[in-house]
Amino acid sequence: MPMSTETLRPAIAARVADDREVLVAGAGRTVLRRAVARALAAEGVVAPPEVWAQLVRDLVDDLAGLGPLEELLRDPAVTEVMVNGADVVHLERDGRLERSDRTFTSDEELVAVITRVLGPLGVRLDRARPYADAVLAGGLRLHVILPPLAERPTLTLRRVAAVVPTWDELITRGSIPAPAAELLIELVRARRNLVVCGSAGAGKTTLLARLLAEVGDDRVIVIEDAPELIHPARHTVHLRTRPSTADGVGEVSVAMLVRNAMRMRPDRIVIGEVRGPEVLDLLQAMNTGHDGSATTVHANGIDEAVVRLEGMALLAGVPQAAARSQVAAGVDALVALGRARDGTRVLTGVASVDSVRGRTVTGALWRP
Repeated sequence: MPMSTETLRPAIAARVADDREVLVAGAGRTVLRRAVARALAAEGVVAPPEVWAQLVRDLVDDLAGLGPLEELLRDPAVTEVMVNGADVVHLERDGRLERSDRTFTSDEELVAVITRVLGPLGVRLDRARPYADAVLAGGLRLHVILPPLAERPTLTLRRVAAVVPTWDELITRGSIPAPAAELLIELVRARRNLVVCGSAGAGKTTLLARLLAEVGDDRVIVIEDAPELIHPARHTVHLRTRPSTADGVGEVSVAMLVRNAMRMRPDRIVIGEVRGPEVLDLLQAMNTGHDGSATTVHANGIDEAVVRLEGMALLAGVPQAAARSQVAAGVDALVALGRARDGTRVLTGVASVDSVRGRTVTGALWRP
């Protein structure tokens, strides 16, 4: 019998579906491995131990995981996987993008795998809503968008670090110089309101998690779309947004959660990322006694971050002068991250934020 998962998959899937242990205990990976091994034996497959083990693993990946992507994700150096259609797979390894030879047989297979993974999570993906966000086991963040919104089914997987790197590790990597690390620790312990800015993949969430590890016993309310800041401080309460149902009801926004958080006796309020009018609620919290609060924002530098924060406040309907004053009064310091040519995530600047004659100005606290 050919030793290919593509050939074996239909017969093995049928046997696994009727496997007594799977029916009783569910389709966890450990149970599935045993069920697949039994199914292979029942199909008369004979192979050396190393080939058998690889065959079982590949079939379990096909039946329960992300198929050919599972092998990529087993490499801890891989932080993101990007699928631009079944036969175009890229990954980021150690900060560098590369093309992968691991592909799907068709776009239809890719969509079927995604749908199967999302099913147990109750995440909707159909013609009416051809896009979805989800967090998979192990903290893997998934985003998918389907035609006609994209030319081909497009999947992006981002690994959330299970362990926050220490300052020594960040210094050794060359990400943050020792003097800058001391400054950042001092800003957190002095309860300064911080905004971490940078482009996608610059390490904003990782640095924010490291900063929050310095807050001691303060009660921190963390608000996110998806869990990325996993217990960054000793006393952390996590709040999650919720999209609307198919009927357009039940949505819980970041702004709603900020207002709830202010009634929960927070010492610090943290939003994983601000993208719109909710920034005004955070700025108001920063201006009403919740010192030491923090967030991240997509921006390529300190000056652009100021413009983005003010622009998002304008989206909340406040006049420009009020938006500027809210940003200048609420934010104490901006922390900027970038990426070196070799892919290393690096600190590019730390700046104070003040208001001078009605305009928001920044002053360098640290620069490379």
